[in-house]
Amino acid sequence: MRDDGMPGGSVEDEVRAELVSRTVALQPLLRKHAAQGDTDRVVPREVVEALAEAGVFRLLTPKRYGGYETDLRTLTRVSETLGAADGSAAWVAMILSVTNWLACLFPDKAQEEVFGADPDARVSGVAAPTGMGDQVPGGWRVSGRWSYNSGAPYATWAAVGVLLKDADGAVTDQALVLIPASQLTVEDTWHTAGMRGTASNTLVAHEVFVPEHRVMSVPAAAEGAYPRSSRDEALYGSSFGPMLLLCLVGPLLGLAQAALDTVVEAAASKPLSFTVHGRQADSVAFQTQVAEAALKLETARLHTYRAVAEVDEAAASGPLDYPARAHIRARAGYAAQQVLESINTLLNAHGSSAFADASALQRIWRDANTAARHAGLVPAVGLEVYGKSMLGIADRVSLMV
Repeated sequence: MRDDGMPGGSVEDEVRAELVSRTVALQPLLRKHAAQGDTDRVVPREVVEALAEAGVFRLLTPKRYGGYETDLRTLTRVSETLGAADGSAAWVAMILSVTNWLACLFPDKAQEEVFGADPDARVSGVAAPTGMGDQVPGGWRVSGRWSYNSGAPYATWAAVGVLLKDADGAVTDQALVLIPASQLTVEDTWHTAGMRGTASNTLVAHEVFVPEHRVMSVPAAAEGAYPRSSRDEALYGSSFGPMLLLCLVGPLLGLAQAALDTVVEAAASKPLSFTVHGRQADSVAFQTQVAEAALKLETARLHTYRAVAEVDEAAASGPLDYPARAHIRARAGYAAQQVLESINTLLNAHGSSAFADASALQRIWRDANTAARHAGLVPAVGLEVYGKSMLGIADRVSLMV
């Protein structure tokens, strides 16, 4: 059986166990630097170097480039484990890992440019099409601004969204383009309540030339049509939208687990003020809240890992059909909301001391409430997508399905 109770996936269990074990070993380092990353608004370089040494950024990189070429379940387990120590570090690790996967959907020439010269390449990304590409001989001239680019200080490449225009200026496609980080500038715009260490600043490009082999159509990718060469590498047959949505939940699961562990541990000695209970643990009301929070977290995990298993199991045979993808979109947002409810219940039970500057709980609460607002996890959109699919309504409200 899998560690999350689901049937086995495509990656050797011992390989996954080793990678997760390495991230467990990193938890003390991440906890030690979490407050610093929150204050400095960037994950400390020492942490990023430790993540790289543990192989986290190679999780979804092809074996032919020295990567592990694992699967979505491994990424989710790793980012959940990291999230239990520091939400920002987990988010940066997850984003760079999954965008490395994204880069491997591009033509072979682009993959070689990214990973051939640097197997430790780190690709960050913003899928929103807030850039414009003008067609020129051999490719596109791209300008734009892309906000919320997590991990920007440590990325070597970026995959960013653009609207492509023909010679007459008409928009012909929505695409992702790969650009070396050295050709982009970064504006310090990430001033937020939570996930501060992700340094999710704004990337800026001004008339950067992008050759044709570093351009991928998003509508085509959403339906599983990737411009990469066909190889016996099942990972890169994974469904586009579900892969890029479900990966977001892993760090949130870790944050909720950290909150649960912290509150349960404190309950053994923390009094329940204005009651007869010298310990919170002795209160039936407190016991009920902890149980409710634990079950909400378990619900989030069950939805997440069941959906993850569907993505991994379908990868070898091609993309999931639209109804399955719509169901996954809804479950991702629902799982994120269950995480938030779990954390809120735990902080209600723990009390106002959770919001002391010295308490890790206040950072967990800020990080989770920020991360869960990612556009890919908006629950109302997921429910609309799923509801339309169930009712046979053909309207598509998002390409990220």
